[in-house]
Amino acid sequence: MSKVTVVGAGNVGATCANVLAVHEVADRVCLIDIKEGLAEGKAMDIMQTAQLMGFDTVVEGVTNDYSRTAGSDVVIITSGIPRKPGMTREELIGVNAGIVKSVATQVLTYSPDAILIVVSNPMDTMAYLTLHALGLPRNRVIGMGGALDSARLRYYLSQALNCNANDVDGFVIGGHGDTTMIPLKSFMTYKGVHVSHLLSDEEIDDVVKKTMVGGATLTGLLGTSAWMAPGAAAASVAESIIRDQKKMIPCSVSLEGEYGMKDITIGVPCIIGRNGLEKVLELQLSQDEMEQLRNSEAAVRKTTAVLKDLNVL
Repeated sequence: MSKVTVVGAGNVGATCANVLAVHEVADRVCLIDIKEGLAEGKAMDIMQTAQLMGFDTVVEGVTNDYSRTAGSDVVIITSGIPRKPGMTREELIGVNAGIVKSVATQVLTYSPDAILIVVSNPMDTMAYLTLHALGLPRNRVIGMGGALDSARLRYYLSQALNCNANDVDGFVIGGHGDTTMIPLKSFMTYKGVHVSHLLSDEEIDDVVKKTMVGGATLTGLLGTSAWMAPGAAAASVAESIIRDQKKMIPCSVSLEGEYGMKDITIGVPCIIGRNGLEKVLELQLSQDEMEQLRNSEAAVRKTTAVLKDLNVL
């Protein structure tokens, strides 16, 4: 019997739990939150759609009792706070580092072999923290940012081509941030045809620019961070693990020399299967793309260095 725990019953966490249930990714989904009644209410709301949507997955809501998460194959961590007015980057990292580290420690107490998917921001930094603070092997800690950014790229690409999003391909590597992500122009295709045959350089550049500010665009429209695509992206990574799909999904993982990098978690193309990270794919990038990746690396390292300054590792 398979089980996935989602920590945090906010918009992203609840959406993730709902997608896991509707797609019947696991037999059981545990949705847990620190706020009294929140996870229970959202789980009940999801379960009341079971007959309407035709799924058999059981979703359970729990308030702060991590013993109920026992036996989880995958744990998705969405906990954390957004940056507030007047809050420095260091303060945000410090607060979220404490939350994520506490959550990861508690879930591993009851599910010591679980694979952890990190959603909390800043995501690359929180994935690095989870990996190193808990001493886990790199295959068991996966940041989901690339999965979300790549989904947004495919949306904007399909809009530019006026086609179905399922007919286009392309992905994003680098850090999970507006200035650090790298939508790879050299791998954008429509039914196997490179988009340079179908779109002008200006149109391709426009797709790249829209992708990079995709999160900010939604925040501007919604007045808060997006949750549908982030929740679905995290669920898709969990699905590839639970069902051993071995999908190629760009994720933030720890590198051990790939792309010339070590001691960093950053978005790269990954094979995701039952063991979590099963392989990092080293692609032949253009000179410009490699330069962008080096710039992204420097920015991610700068943010991650705050963890050492805060002595939370």
